[in-house]
Amino acid sequence: MEPLGFVHHDHSHCVTDAVAQVDAQCDTLGLKLTPVRRRTLEILLEEHRALGAYDVLERLRADGFGSQPPVAYRALDFLTSNGFAHKIERLNAFIACAHPSESHTPAFLICRDCGAVAEAETNPETGMLNHIAQTTGFSIERAVLEAEGLCPNCQTEPQT
Repeated sequence: MEPLGFVHHDHSHCVTDAVAQVDAQCDTLGLKLTPVRRRTLEILLEEHRALGAYDVLERLRADGFGSQPPVAYRALDFLTSNGFAHKIERLNAFIACAHPSESHTPAFLICRDCGAVAEAETNPETGMLNHIAQTTGFSIERAVLEAEGLCPNCQTEPQT
């Protein structure tokens, strides 16, 4: 599957479907998707690039949800702790999860030019990192894979 974020798709449909999926999961898990949490998720879904907490806060403020940092941080914490969003450590920013209903280990492809971020799936149990961990007797509990480069839209064709 090609990482979502670099492929062309019906973006408005993508946002609507993702919010509906998270809403259904919240109902199933007994979680409350409050209006500020829902709007925070929508903000993260509106662009396939990572947004900092203060970027999210500015958008929440413009929508009338408050202007104090805890508003954004609490909503982002809810979304990340429940697997509906991820923190991109390299950027100290957040992105909506492309696969919120699936248990997975994401890998993030970050475009250094346009800032787009695509979420791909990786399987650390079968990869080199797991091999190294097993060799050294290390037990992996959490892994975050982030790669920086150029997305297909920002790459230029080689001059001939």
